[in-house]
Order: sequence, then structure tokens, then C-alpha cells
Amino acid sequence: MIHILIVEDDPKLTQIVCTYLNDSGFRAKGCLGAKEAYEEMYNHIYDLIISDIMMPEIDGFEFARTVREVNRTIPILFMSAKDDLPSKQKGFRLGIDDYMVKPIELDELLWRIRALLRRANIETERKITVGNLVLDADGMSAEIDGEEIGLTTREFNIIYKLLSYPKKTFSRAQLMDEFWSVESDASLRAVDVYVTKLRDKLSACDGFQIVTVRGLGYKAVLQ
Repeated sequence: MIHILIVEDDPKLTQIVCTYLNDSGFRAKGCLGAKEAYEEMYNHIYDLIISDIMMPEIDGFEFARTVREVNRTIPILFMSAKDDLPSKQKGFRLGIDDYMVKPIELDELLWRIRALLRRANIETERKITVGNLVLDADGMSAEIDGEEIGLTTREFNIIYKLLSYPKKTFSRAQLMDEFWSVESDASLRAVDVYVTKLRDKLSACDGFQIVTVRGLGYKAVLQ
């Protein structure tokens, strides 16, 4: 499931966009300001951000700058009533990936989101091929050289997330927040146990390695 964060101070528009994207197969979460958005990004992993320029606390430009300092790969789409060239130019200089002028067409928004995800190498068809490994999220299956490898749901979700963002480091806390329930009493060491199992089960893969980032977490590095 691809997670999208909507940062928009208009509650009605936020609800409309979130409902439309959720109905289109994504998991969208709305925030009414930057502070709430920062907390969401700290506690959860998002694949794409849609942000207005005008928002409480700080403007969208400062928000985009901060996001880019933390994560250089996540796609950012501005959705704003400002249609002047300087605003668009400033946004793109800060590193945003697309710009839509309100009022927006929801169908067009969906097309742009899918294009951004393709350019970010996030497979909306939910299949990843790396070397001799094929991960199919719809079937929750993993194959190496055409032979199916038995992965648990949690093992599959972890490796699928890592391979969706090669070279991006995910902390143990991020992975646990996404793939363990809030009722779980497991410690962060549980993530290490699952990564060890994945390395063993996927040892015959020739396209990547799961690399430990000391003191933080893990990332997938393509070979």
C-alpha cells in the first residue's frame, strides 16, 4: 500500500482529496498544518507528500525545504491557489516535483501522482524485480530464479519496503511503527531478528544486499 500525506489547511478539501485517493487504492492521511505533518512523518513512512503553499505556522516553501533536508527522494507535489510564475519557480528551486493550481481536477491529480511514483521507482502495479528476485505484493509472493521462497507477511512487507527505496535508510522504529501493531510489546530488536531471517532466506539473490546502518537501521543497496 502506497501512503500519501496531504498537508492542507482547508478541512473540506483535505477530506475530499483523502477520500478520493483512498478510493483509488492509496492510503491517504490529511494534516491541517506543518506541525501535525512533521509528527506524522516522524512516526510513519510516507511515499509522497501533497502540500499547499499557504498553511498554519510556516508556509509551504519552508515546509518543502525542511522535508528536502531530511529526505531527498520523497516526491513532493504543491497544490496551491497561487498561479504566478515566481511561486512556481521558488517551489521547483526548493526541490518539489510537481505543481497544481487550485481548483484542482481530482482525475488529473491522480494522473500526476502515478507519474511521480513511476519516476520515483515506486511500482504502483505492486511488483518489484531486482536481479533474480521478483516480489509480487498482490500475491504476497517472492521468487528467486522462478522458485517461490516462503516469506511471512511481515518479512515480505519489510523487504518490499526496503527495495521500493534503494539506498534509503529506514530506522528500526520506522519499520516497527509500520509493520507491528500498536498493541505489540516487541522491542526494536525484533526488527533485527526479521532482517537476519530475510538475509538467510534471500541469500541466493544476486541483485542487492540488506546493509546495516550502525545505530540507526537498514537499507537495501542494489548491486
